[in-house]
Amino acid sequence: MLTMSLARAALLARQRPAATLLSHRKASSSAHEHHEEHDNEQYPKEGFYGPFWRNTVLGSLLVAAAYKYAPEPSSDVYLTRWIALYTAPRDLWLEIAARHTALSIDDSERSLLLSDARRPQVHRYRYTQSFEQQSPFLTPVGMEVDTSSIVVKGDNE
Repeated sequence: MLTMSLARAALLARQRPAATLLSHRKASSSAHEHHEEHDNEQYPKEGFYGPFWRNTVLGSLLVAAAYKYAPEPSSDVYLTRWIALYTAPRDLWLEIAARHTALSIDDSERSLLLSDARRPQVHRYRYTQSFEQQSPFLTPVGMEVDTSSIVVKGDNE
């Protein structure tokens, strides 16, 4: 059955033009006269005894045995002790994390200070002579502003 489907696939892959197909066709009245090419190559027998299935079964048996005979999780297991030999202690990591957090806070405060920084506001008056044009009359007591210390800067200064 497998060789028959391979032979059909080989015939379909060739696909002759229709003109040559009609010229080589033999007239036949019986339905069981077929001309098929037979594949002479020997294929291995398929089944569950191949290397893939053998390796799958052996691998699953090894995993089941490792799970069954593995030591219970605790801090006294040889693998845990071996890993602990090459890792940093917990207190060191806590200290590093605290130092990193403090430095991150300083950095964020510094960046906020720089991003929010503004030049001091300058009040510019259009008519600076208005400081000198105040009336000395009809000014209530305490409402007079001493403008003698005001220095008016020009555009050149």
